[in-house]
Amino acid sequence: MFYSPAGESMRFSYTEAMCDPACYAPLAQAAEEAGYDTFLVPDSVCYPQASDTKYPYTESGERQFLENKPFLDPFTLIPALGAVTKRLRFATFVLKLPIRSPVLVAKSATSIAVLTGERLSLGVGTSPWPEDFLVTFQDWETRGKRMDEMIEIIRGLTTGDFYEFHGKYYDLPSIKLCPVPTRPIPILIGGHSDAALRRAARHGDGWMFAGGSIEDLARYVERLKLFRNECGRESAPFEIHASSLHAYQLDGVRQLEDLGVTDLVIGFRNPYTRSQDKQPLVEKIELLQNYAANIISKY
Repeated sequence: MFYSPAGESMRFSYTEAMCDPACYAPLAQAAEEAGYDTFLVPDSVCYPQASDTKYPYTESGERQFLENKPFLDPFTLIPALGAVTKRLRFATFVLKLPIRSPVLVAKSATSIAVLTGERLSLGVGTSPWPEDFLVTFQDWETRGKRMDEMIEIIRGLTTGDFYEFHGKYYDLPSIKLCPVPTRPIPILIGGHSDAALRRAARHGDGWMFAGGSIEDLARYVERLKLFRNECGRESAPFEIHASSLHAYQLDGVRQLEDLGVTDLVIGFRNPYTRSQDKQPLVEKIELLQNYAANIISKY
């Protein structure tokens, strides 16, 4: 069983990436006004001049579409968007966690949660790029195991109590952060591998599906159920955030809800192309408004 902590019906997340940074604030305001629940923020650190790494979420595996595409740091962008909105939640989709310091991530996340009135969810993943680890001086081979420890550290530090951690990869003396939010920051795990699904089942408040067929989604959901049962967490609140072509029709939304999806990821442009985004801001706003009028308001 999958359900949101509040037992709510389907929620809707707006996503836009690799666009003119000046678009983000008006898009967040328009999404809030139109009735979306969450605004998703992507993460990318750099683009290497030389690399033979393949991208796992496109058929060709090429990564050239990322060159010269604007990415703002999520921990910089989200507070700016929070300042011009009142209700809209924000989620990273997804933050490349193992290339960062767990203490600094916890500090940034707690600060943003406090500033935005607890409107932050932390979507995290490992990053498919070895170069990300090279330039941030982090180990590529241990990324998954380190990520497990990092999630524990972030959870411990966001309580506001003194917390210490002694693991294989991180050794943290007793410290505490101030200020922290009054409620835990939801941690959502991205990734489609069994390792990512097990991590979501064991450590996560939810899982983020980057896209694919509804048949693929159904298989991943069944794997999640199995892994959550193995962890004894089958009855704990759990969110599933998913991007799907079925989300653009009412019957499809109901089908996804029946499958266990709690949060639909809605976007109106394919960013995985080499060309720069030329879509006017007014068109972006019209598209998100039309979807809200035709789907969100009727659901």
